[in-house]
Amino acid sequence: MSEDELMDQCVVIDADRRDELGHPMGYRELNERIREAVSKGCKNVVLNNVLGQRYIGSTIGVARIEIHGTPGNDLGAFLNGATIEVFGNAQDVTGNTMNAGRIIVHGNAWDITGLAARGGTILIRDDAGYRVGINMKEYEDTKPSLIIGGSVRDYLGEYMAGGSILVLGTGVTEGQSPIGLYIGAGIHGGRLFIRGKVESYQLGAGATITDIAEDDIEELESMISEYELAFGKKIERDWSKFVKIAPQDSRPFKGYYDKTLI
Repeated sequence: MSEDELMDQCVVIDADRRDELGHPMGYRELNERIREAVSKGCKNVVLNNVLGQRYIGSTIGVARIEIHGTPGNDLGAFLNGATIEVFGNAQDVTGNTMNAGRIIVHGNAWDITGLAARGGTILIRDDAGYRVGINMKEYEDTKPSLIIGGSVRDYLGEYMAGGSILVLGTGVTEGQSPIGLYIGAGIHGGRLFIRGKVESYQLGAGATITDIAEDDIEELESMISEYELAFGKKIERDWSKFVKIAPQDSRPFKGYYDKTLI
């Protein structure tokens, strides 16, 4: 087989293959098989019948991993350029400290998605859980983006230091908010865009509602277009329905503590 043929080869792995005790493939074996395929030049790996195996795609660079089933925690942790596409739901800590690449979830992604992400893009078609986007950060032109199609729970963007989060609120009842409480608690960088109702009592310490600028609209247009392309959905561009949440200050807890104890 030529090198070009190997590069284009699609490796298919059945993660539900059972051992003599009836257990599905362990996460270590599954990840070893993915790494082996990528190290040999394979650019397209398909995983069938995934049953909660953890760390899928961790640290992987240029490649595409297609997942059918439900991956476990830390999907794409430290991802370094690969594209991971999940045809189903994802569990907790998806995109943990990812550097670059894309994670696309055709369903829900649960708690702590995007933890400490430093770059790349996470797209979630439907809903997300609690403490999503904690401590996201950016450096110069490298910044992460997190796009959620439906609603999200409490503590979105907690301790956020950079990057962008967009919540589109599709499927949320008119007049209801697509976000929970304590949004942006401790935020000192980055920005959140919410399409839908946002009340001041939903904001965490250090967060404030601010005006959407022209460069924000450019960013929103880019993020929405990426969501539409990934999921084949059309999103209305009525900027009057979008709310921007940003830091009040680079030190969100300034004055909250006795300085003699710091």
